[in-house]
Amino acid sequence: MKARELTRAFVVGLVICLSTSITEAQKLKVFISVDMEGITGVVHTDQTSVTGSDYSRARKWMTEDVNAAILGALDAGATEIIVNDSHGSMRNILLSDLHPAASLISGSPKPLLQMDGIDSSVDAVMFIGYHPRAGTMNGILDHTISGGIVRSIVINGMEMPEVGINALIAGHFNVPVVLVAGDKGVCDQTKEILGNSVVTVAVKEAIGRYAAMNLSLEKAHQLIRQQAKIALEKRKQIQPFKLMAPYRIELTYHTSSMADNGSAVPGAKRLSPRTVQIESNDMITGFRLLMLLITLGRET
Repeated sequence: MKARELTRAFVVGLVICLSTSITEAQKLKVFISVDMEGITGVVHTDQTSVTGSDYSRARKWMTEDVNAAILGALDAGATEIIVNDSHGSMRNILLSDLHPAASLISGSPKPLLQMDGIDSSVDAVMFIGYHPRAGTMNGILDHTISGGIVRSIVINGMEMPEVGINALIAGHFNVPVVLVAGDKGVCDQTKEILGNSVVTVAVKEAIGRYAAMNLSLEKAHQLIRQQAKIALEKRKQIQPFKLMAPYRIELTYHTSSMADNGSAVPGAKRLSPRTVQIESNDMITGFRLLMLLITLGRET
């Protein structure tokens, strides 16, 4: 090959390399899982149930809270945003009012429930409208996955809220959770489990299970947007949440008859009248087994 052709080939290769590097540097894919109990203003099941008198208003607040997070993500340079409606039937967010920069995953069932849509191409995860684990004092509508079935979920010795369980799913794909917004109870539990580097936004502070001191909607949205930007800008300083395999997942039901059903799963171990344990070397498999135990726990 002649010198001129070699030079041209080198230049073309360099341009392709630089172009690829720039494209990768500019990419910022954000996944946002949105629950409802931790949304600004929500304090009662009348607001979170499709049959509740205040449900339509709470759906609007839910959409507005996630829109604030989307705006913060855009402020930080997000190039792709996926929103997963993660409450109840998972058909709550008003698509007509959702910021057009985001895509919406809605409906159920979904294999990974609140985390469906996560994969290794995602750069950062945010949880909006999340709530504390079951049994939390002064936690708005506290529960863990299924309030009527689950008393507690413990993974490798740590009692988990949904924040912790879902952060482990994100960690499976090596993606960090960078922001959690909800009541003060879930913010405290986030710091306890995921560490102080994760950014939290307390939009309300519980006075009991069904009462809270709420920020104004305007103030809450300002904070969510501001802190979402900050969280994404520091994402490389936040480590994905992982625990040492194998994952030993202990589900404590409300009644022993629920555990009777759950313990029929092959490989499940009955630890006590109400507690069943499963073990997996893979968090995704472990989560799917957990959901099977919860489903089987429904009493007839």
